[in-house]
Amino acid sequence: MTEQATVTVGVIAKELGVSDAKVKKAIEALKIEPVAKRGVCKLYATDVVDAVKKTLA
Repeated sequence: MTEQATVTVGVIAKELGVSDAKVKKAIEALKIEPVAKRGVCKLYATDVVDAVKKTLA
């Protein structure tokens, strides 16, 4: 299995300079599913950042 680069909601929020809540709402609106989970933390593919950025623009 190939290791895929992943990001959390917090990392996406920090990169875009917005709150975690705004990122979570954007992800829910786009119906994006996490690629993995680590404990309670949902991990998303790095290409999600661009989709969230467009949604918040």
